[in-house]
Amino acid sequence: MNPNHRLVREEFPELVMELVSLLEAAGEHELAICVHDVQLAALCDCGDDFCQSIHTVVREPGVPYGQGHRCVPLLPEQGMLALDVVHHRIQYIEVLHRPPMRRTSSA
Repeated sequence: MNPNHRLVREEFPELVMELVSLLEAAGEHELAICVHDVQLAALCDCGDDFCQSIHTVVREPGVPYGQGHRCVPLLPEQGMLALDVVHHRIQYIEVLHRPPMRRTSSA
């Protein structure tokens, strides 16, 4: 863990609560536990106005995830939520076409 990164749950607690619920409903019990401890490495900077995605680790741009990667699509009531998971670690939280998330701090 990087001590310079805050936890996603500290910045976006409502998102993490929703992810836990959706992961449990999808039978992804281990990920439902892990999502509590994912770090906010960076917000997506793609520039799309419908994107609020979150990088949970620092990655080199354009480098594929490689072996052990799987996408975990979830079924929220609004928009799209999906996780990129590599070897049971959440690497990216894709948040698309959803109401603006409220951040709990200005950091």
